[in-house]
Amino acid sequence: MDARTFISGAVGSYYKSASGIAPDHTPNREFGFGTFDRKIAERHLSFKSEEDLLAYMARTAPMHVSYSTAYYEKPSATPMEAKGWQGSELVFDIDVTDMDLPCQKVHGKDWVCENCFVNVKAEAIKLIEEFLVPDFGFSESEIEVNFSGNRGYHIHVKNEAVKSLDANARRQIGNYIAGIGLSYNELFPTAGQKGKMLMGPKPTDYGWRGKFARNFIRALEGGKDSLIALGVDHQIATRLYNKRLLVEMGIKNGNWDMVYIKNKNDFWAGILSAQAIVQSDRIDKNVTADPSHLIRLPNSIHGETGLIAKKVGSKSNLEKFEPMKDAIAIRGHEISVHVPKAEGFAMGGESFGPYENADVTLPAYAAVYLYLKGKAEITKIQ
Repeated sequence: MDARTFISGAVGSYYKSASGIAPDHTPNREFGFGTFDRKIAERHLSFKSEEDLLAYMARTAPMHVSYSTAYYEKPSATPMEAKGWQGSELVFDIDVTDMDLPCQKVHGKDWVCENCFVNVKAEAIKLIEEFLVPDFGFSESEIEVNFSGNRGYHIHVKNEAVKSLDANARRQIGNYIAGIGLSYNELFPTAGQKGKMLMGPKPTDYGWRGKFARNFIRALEGGKDSLIALGVDHQIATRLYNKRLLVEMGIKNGNWDMVYIKNKNDFWAGILSAQAIVQSDRIDKNVTADPSHLIRLPNSIHGETGLIAKKVGSKSNLEKFEPMKDAIAIRGHEISVHVPKAEGFAMGGESFGPYENADVTLPAYAAVYLYLKGKAEITKIQ
């Protein structure tokens, strides 16, 4: 039995015993299915019930399953205009490949290490805690978190008010979260006024004003390296950190002039710009703006990892969720592989690797993970 035949059989078996996998309003969703080589090889399919959907998936064993965030009158119709759009969820896609982490300079962006998972989870939690709940007023019960099955998380807002938003309105939401269009003079109204202290946002302020102040205080408390990561040069970072208590006290009162900084307006404008870029790098704005986007079906298997694109649910569940332990789908076999080169990783509560020109026997989930990641060749299925 070759590798793809084995994996297809395991995927089919998973769907034969699966339940609770269909999304709400299944008859009004468009579905797309992929192969080992294409994430979406066919689309414009619809199903009348969960039973029909699961029967199709068990029979065809798709390596990728996507569904529309939109609801349609005729989801299988073509072209898109003929579907009869009825509304769409608001969705955010946070993927670690959109982040710039030190570990990625070592293993590249095609690999996801434990540090990657920690950081992308933190960004998903930040999106909920700092934007969706306080700024947009969504309740946590309206927010559903799903593991993507590979490198990040999909966050769905299921609120009646957002369903009718068009692409432009969704784009504006993405832009706000990304910090696009932030004005330095709006945050610092006394900027450029001779003889006046630089007055700016307080950590208790609403929206981006408060966020900017809190983020800078957090960087102060994190040490000089955190300040340097925001774009502060080493000398100024040292000065700010040494007087951090004074600086923090000033910011809490809206006074950003507690420490002398040459060309202070240019300096703070640069810090604002750096924070906005950091935010935008973590949100795939095209997914948020597209009211007809196909996104991975929760609890389906991801064809690039063999992991379940697990429905996590709430933010509190996300805090406890461990992808490489909680999203394993393929078990029950020992598989021998040849690994030219692969980073070490933890999976299923065990540690594997690193490997270089190695022949090893692994649990099925670890062997399939390496194979689908393009890191190993399967030599024997036991």
